[in-house]
Amino acid sequence: MIDAALAAAAEHGLRNLSLTDVANQAGVTRGALLYYYEDLEAILVEAHAAGMARVGAERAELVAQQQLPPQKLAVAIDAGLPNGPDDALMRILYEFDVLAGKSELHDKLVQQLYQEQLELYRAILAEGVASGDFLPTGSIDDIAMNFVALEDAYGLHIVGGGSISVADAKRAIELYATQAGCPSA
Repeated sequence: MIDAALAAAAEHGLRNLSLTDVANQAGVTRGALLYYYEDLEAILVEAHAAGMARVGAERAELVAQQQLPPQKLAVAIDAGLPNGPDDALMRILYEFDVLAGKSELHDKLVQQLYQEQLELYRAILAEGVASGDFLPTGSIDDIAMNFVALEDAYGLHIVGGGSISVADAKRAIELYATQAGCPSA
C-alpha cells in the first residue's frame, strides 16, 4: 500500500492526493483501503515512517559499517541524497516538509527526522575530530546543520525536475566538507 501511496503522490502531489487516488493506484476499492487504514492521513504517516527509516535507521546502519570517519561521512552524504529525479520516497519526504505547520503530527515527524539527520552528522564529526581525521573550521553543530541543509536543498532540486544531478550534489557537498575541515573519503 505504501508503494501505491508513493506512486499516487508522485502523480498527483501530496496536497492533491486523495484516498481514491491511492486505491486506484493499488488496484483496490476505497472501501478495501479503509478496512486497513483509518484514513489517508494514516497511510501518509506510514509512508513518512518508511522515508524516515531510509534516511534515518537504514542510513545510520550503512554509516556504522564503515571504519573511518571520512568513510562514514562519504556514506552519510551519499545515502542522504535521492537516487535520482524519480525517487518517489524522497520526493514525498520533501512534500511532507510543506505540510509542516498545518498538522501537529507532520510537524513532529519532520522535526524528528531533522534531529536524526543532525545527530548522525554530529556523531561522525565528533568521531573525526577525536581521531584527528577532521580539523573543523567551525563548530560541529554548525557544520552538521549545513550538511543537513545542503542535502535537503540539493535533494529537492534533484527530485524537483533534475536541475541538479546526484553526482553534482554529492560533489558540492563533499567540497563543502573539505572546506569545513572534514574531508570525506
